[in-house]
Amino acid sequence: MSLTQFIGKLFVPRQHILERYQNEGEILQRAVLDHLVQTAKDTEYGRNHAFTAVKGYDDFISHVPVNTYEELKGDIDRMRQGETDILWPGRVKWYAKSSGTTNDKSKFIPVSAEGLKKIHYAGGWDTVAFYFRNNPKSKLFDGKGLILGGSHAPNYNMKDSLVGDLSAILIENINPIANLARVPKKQTALLSDFEVKRERIAREAINKNVTNISGVPSWMLSVLTRIMEITGKKHLEEVWPNLEVFFHGGVAFTPYRKQYEELITSPGMHYMETYNASEGFFGIQDDPTDKSMSLMIDYGVFYEFIPMDGGDPVPLWGVEKGKNYAMVISTSCGLWRYEIGDTIQFTSTNPYKFIISGRTKHFINAFGEELIVDNAEQGLAYACEQTGAEVLEYTAAPVFMDANAKCRHQWLIEFSKHPQDLQQFSDLLDKRLQEINSDYEAKRYKDITLQHLEIVEAKPNLFNDWLKLRGKLGGQHKVPRLSNSRDTIEQLLKLNA
Repeated sequence: MSLTQFIGKLFVPRQHILERYQNEGEILQRAVLDHLVQTAKDTEYGRNHAFTAVKGYDDFISHVPVNTYEELKGDIDRMRQGETDILWPGRVKWYAKSSGTTNDKSKFIPVSAEGLKKIHYAGGWDTVAFYFRNNPKSKLFDGKGLILGGSHAPNYNMKDSLVGDLSAILIENINPIANLARVPKKQTALLSDFEVKRERIAREAINKNVTNISGVPSWMLSVLTRIMEITGKKHLEEVWPNLEVFFHGGVAFTPYRKQYEELITSPGMHYMETYNASEGFFGIQDDPTDKSMSLMIDYGVFYEFIPMDGGDPVPLWGVEKGKNYAMVISTSCGLWRYEIGDTIQFTSTNPYKFIISGRTKHFINAFGEELIVDNAEQGLAYACEQTGAEVLEYTAAPVFMDANAKCRHQWLIEFSKHPQDLQQFSDLLDKRLQEINSDYEAKRYKDITLQHLEIVEAKPNLFNDWLKLRGKLGGQHKVPRLSNSRDTIEQLLKLNA
């Protein structure tokens, strides 16, 4: 019996429990809410919001308001200073630093011991459980996993307290036995300088038997490219012949898929998306033939959803397929009815499966076109498929009025493989956006409200250079895809000049 076959048996009990997702979504979520409220009833937040009087969902929403980070920021800062029993019982020692994708301010998301175990590590465990269910002949644990992570630093110089990328917190607290099955070594994984880290990771991993890789697609691609440069190989399976799966998350995989498929040509290669954020681990792609993810509903996360077309938040059992919702969470890390900033659409309600459609602040609606990230990803994928081009990074924003009183969307795109005809690529993108978004199509009608989109080609490494200037190269940092504001694109265009 191989090591993987032996370890795989440990996941069988959980695989059976996950089958309850099919019919027991409401039961599981109500149990989560009850646990959260009962556990936190004696905290300062619990007392201030009368948790002892909360007997169910209706009581909960009548006692607790919907919150943004700003509403909880003061309490979180007190927790960072060492105060106990504020948003969650006891002292919370770890804080995931969000890159602040909608502005320059960082957010510090508390990560409690319970949340670390029953949300974040639980998500990692279930990812492997689903993978083994779909791939019973896997040899995942017969080799090592290459795991990319960020870095951390002391939190206000508090003893044993850390602040940094969530991935770094996970690496710092991982069971030492798990370190035997992963590369690079811990001190390399936690380096803050991404360029130095990339070089060291590449050289440490080249001669290992890597069977699986995990990380953000953009940063992983940078590491893999460096490995190919060092080895002089054409395909990654020449370096790691037993590589079988990439567990990815953080950014949409669509713009990167073709590049990975060209880099890794092995027919046995698998790709599995996860939705793991600083605030929690929310979704796993449990079916390789379906791009949607299963919502993880028995962790320490209670979900609510605000319809983006207006209306009050609804619990999980009140959602409808195909609608665009902003996600609201209450968690065992002390986030209460917290707007995470992501939008999702359900593709199924039995079980609950969804796709990430974008960000509540990452869209363009300057002229009533309501363009969301999911539209952008679909449009780019179509244009790339038709032209053979490959997109590495992009951002887009409105041009409200140029010298000729014309309004349009301006796209700044870094290609890893340029289209032979940029105008054709632009036409295909514009055409596809009209096909999948009726609001965009209406505004484009006869060029009356919105003119044909404009594409500006970015020079190589433009987006990485921009992140580096902001001290955000590597880790979980990412480029805002769409914005109603021109702040980001203007900074990039200036750098592109």
